[in-house]
Amino acid sequence: MTLNEQLTQINTAIEKIENGAQEYRIGSRTVKRGDLSTLYTERRRLQQEVAMKETSGGLYAVAFYR
Repeated sequence: MTLNEQLTQINTAIEKIENGAQEYRIGSRTVKRGDLSTLYTERRRLQQEVAMKETSGGLYAVAFYR
């Protein structure tokens, strides 16, 4: 499963739970409403990974001079 597919599943689960579902299934894992903060954390992690892949790693050196 790709990072974007995982991100789509996480977003769908968050949307369902925010709209009243008490639990949601992602693959073989069942996520309950109390796990919403965990889903937010996982979404942030996946978004960062996707952004890094899209920018080819995204490591830049920056220097500030006065």
